[in-house]
Amino acid sequence: MNQYIVTLSCLDRPGIVHAISGGLLGAGCNITESQQFLSPETGTFFMRIAVDTEQSLEATRAGLSPIGEQFEMDLSVADAGDRVRTMIMCSKAGHALNDLLFAQRAGTLAIEVPVIVSNHLDLKPMADFYGVDFVHLPVTKENKAEAEAELLKLAEEHDIELVVLARYMQILSDSLCEKMEGRVINIHHSFLPSFKGAKPYHQAYARGVKLIGATAHYVTADLDEGPIIDQEVTHVSHTRTAEQLVELGRSVEGRTLTRAVQWHAERRVMLDGQRTIVFSG
Repeated sequence: MNQYIVTLSCLDRPGIVHAISGGLLGAGCNITESQQFLSPETGTFFMRIAVDTEQSLEATRAGLSPIGEQFEMDLSVADAGDRVRTMIMCSKAGHALNDLLFAQRAGTLAIEVPVIVSNHLDLKPMADFYGVDFVHLPVTKENKAEAEAELLKLAEEHDIELVVLARYMQILSDSLCEKMEGRVINIHHSFLPSFKGAKPYHQAYARGVKLIGATAHYVTADLDEGPIIDQEVTHVSHTRTAEQLVELGRSVEGRTLTRAVQWHAERRVMLDGQRTIVFSG
C-alpha cells in the first residue's frame, strides 16, 4: 500500500473539499488524515491530506490534475516515505546540529543529510561520527560572494531541497535568500524582552529574565523576521546562573529547530504571505 501526502492552496470558493475528495476517491485513495484552513486575511484555502492507495504516484497525480486546474490550485502529491534532502550549515555550536543528526539517524526525522557546510572546522568530528560529508567553507567580507556561489553549487550537486541553519553565524545575502525562499530554516533565541549582540543569555541573566525560548523560521532578506514555523519558551528562576541559562537555551533551540524541520519535511507547513499555516497534527 502506498502512502501519499496531498497539499493544496487556492482562493476559497464553494466545492473545493467535495471536488478533491471525489478526485481522491476516483484515484482509488483512502483518506487517513485531513486538515484544512481558510485564511481570513488573504481568502486562501489550505488543505493537507494523507492517503493510502494501491495507485502509483503518477496515476494519483494525474487523477487530481484536472481538479487542480479547475480551481487554479497550487497542488502537490508527494510520497510520504520520501526523505527531504537537506544541507545543514553550522559554525561552532554543535547542539542544534547534534539534535538534527541524532533524530535523523533514529528515524524520527524524515530528512537525508548528504552534506554539512561550516565556516569553521570545530564540528567536523561530529560530522565524521555521523558519517556525513563535511565541507569547510570559510566566509569573509572579501570572499562572501564566492562562498555563496560555492554554496549554491553544493546544493545543486547534492540535489538539496532544504537548507537548515543550525546556529550558522553568518548572514546570508539578500540575493541568496531570494533564490532559496521557502527552503531555508533558521533558529535563534527568543527573549522577553529581546537581547541582541554578543552573549544574549548573559544579558538576559543580568536583567533577571524569567522566560527564555527559541524561534524557528524561514529565512528572508529581513534578518530574523521570516515566517515563523515554531516557537518554544521555558520558565527560568533567579536561582539559575548565566551558564545554566545558556544550557537551557541550547536545549530549547535544538528541540524547536528539529520540530520545525520535521513539520517541513512532513509537508505540514504552508506559506500564507508572511505567516505560516502549520498542520502540526
